[in-house]
Parts: sequence; structure tokens; C-alpha cells
Amino acid sequence: MKYFLWLLKAAIFFTLFAFALNNQQDATVHFFFGTQWRAPMVLVVLTAFASGLVVGVLGMVPRWWKHRSAARKAGVVAGPAAHAANPHAPAPAALVPAELTTPHSPFHGI
Repeated sequence: MKYFLWLLKAAIFFTLFAFALNNQQDATVHFFFGTQWRAPMVLVVLTAFASGLVVGVLGMVPRWWKHRSAARKAGVVAGPAAHAANPHAPAPAALVPAELTTPHSPFHGI
């Protein structure tokens, strides 16, 4: 399986490398107010892809913060009563006895 993944990664790399070699002609990107940018086509495509990733990640940040704060509040509000109701749910670290967190204990989380 490890060799298959390396083979897949190599195939993706060589496909992208061939794409870059086949698109070396100059492309012109026209911006506002008559400004323009001339660069190889592969750089234009790479820049568009990277800027799309950045915009997507920045668009998700408020939702991630919201979910993170909601999870933090749920962990504080839940306390020991919620853990007693669902014994399979992971307990907060402060509520786990020290003898259960030793590496020799069968309940160390692995």
C-alpha cells in the first residue's frame, strides 16, 4: 500500500510537471485602470489556484471560530453530569483520575 501511494504521488507530480512544461507561453492578465500582468501561463494558473485557496480558508475562519467557541462552551457547561449520562464520551482531562492516566492502565486512551 505504501508503494502504491508513492506511485500515485509520483504520477500526480509528473502530470503537473508536464502541464507546467506545456504551458510556458506568456499570458496577460488585465486588471483595472489599464494595469496588466504578463507571466507564464502556469504561474497565472498557480496564482489563481492559491488565491482561491486563501479566499476559501478566510471565508471559513468565522465558522471555525464559532464552532470552536461552541465546543468550548459545551465542554464547560457539560461537566461531570454529561459524562455520567454517556460513559463512552471522552471525559475532560480534569475529571479523569490520575490512576487512569498512567501508561500501565488499560484506560490510557489507546
